[in-house]
Amino acid sequence: MSMQKRRRSHGRFLADMSVFRGLPLLGLAGCGQAQSSLNIAGQDAGSIAELFWVMLAGAVVLWLAVNGAFYVMSRVLPGRIDQRHAARLLVGGGIILPTVILTALLVWGLALLPDPRRPGDGLVVRVTGEQWWWRVEYWPEGASAPIVTANEIRLPVGERTEFRLTSDRVIHSFWIPALGGKMDMFPGRETMISLHPDKVGTYRGQCAEFCGASHAWMAFSAVTMERADFDAWLAAQAADAAPPADPAATRGKAVFAQQGCGACHAIRGTEAVGTVGPDLTHIGSRLSIGAGRSPMTLDDLSAWITHTEALKPEVRMPSYDLPEDDLADLAHYLKGLK
Repeated sequence: MSMQKRRRSHGRFLADMSVFRGLPLLGLAGCGQAQSSLNIAGQDAGSIAELFWVMLAGAVVLWLAVNGAFYVMSRVLPGRIDQRHAARLLVGGGIILPTVILTALLVWGLALLPDPRRPGDGLVVRVTGEQWWWRVEYWPEGASAPIVTANEIRLPVGERTEFRLTSDRVIHSFWIPALGGKMDMFPGRETMISLHPDKVGTYRGQCAEFCGASHAWMAFSAVTMERADFDAWLAAQAADAAPPADPAATRGKAVFAQQGCGACHAIRGTEAVGTVGPDLTHIGSRLSIGAGRSPMTLDDLSAWITHTEALKPEVRMPSYDLPEDDLADLAHYLKGLK
């Protein structure tokens, strides 16, 4: 091949490879801290990350070996070779080497993978996947009744917590990437997974199974806490709602009752005992509204009440057209439920 043809060939090769230059950036786009499997905050997530990196290294070695052999045969030694050498190359590089590497990775990976069905250390959290929110019940060891909340998970660090999972209508999948793997949730059936967080922090959980129009907005915050902080938080969640602290909150509570919100929502310590929607007893202490849809602010609470169906398509809660003063007082009342 002449020098000019080689240059043309080399130029075409570089032009073809330029397509792949942006691939690393695309890969990094999925490495955000809030919902990343590489942002390790638990024992189970650590095992999964280790498995990922070792499998990736094995895949790279295998890719280099196979493509290296192809390059040698097509570029370095393009002529005919002895049939015996060709057979050795095909059997050794195409069968034996991949089999050895893949078998070793499989055996090691199966031994490393955490058992998601390991029992917890005492605390049991029952989670029901609704459309599209999460019903959460905490069952401390020896408890006769659950502590009910919604759309947020809080866990003590240094302990293994057992999750009992089910679903109301369709299949969901419970997943906190920073803490461990995922587990499907089925109507009429209970599945189980346990997680052992190691770091204090706030992470994002997500439904990992397409479940309908608002699947993308079916998320939750997962907050890991020291045991003393968790016990204090759980005790606060077990208490009834605090009475309104000022006249605006008192008016907001009246608006809540007048609009019939208690038919769907419960606020313990009041006449609101609905079970269709999330329990709102301590909604003001949560980090988000609408299962991760919006942050917990007065403006976002007002927007959620008046534009619910626009913010979360096909949600069962209707949008409310309230006078401005009533809306402000209702949002103020709900924000004060901590």
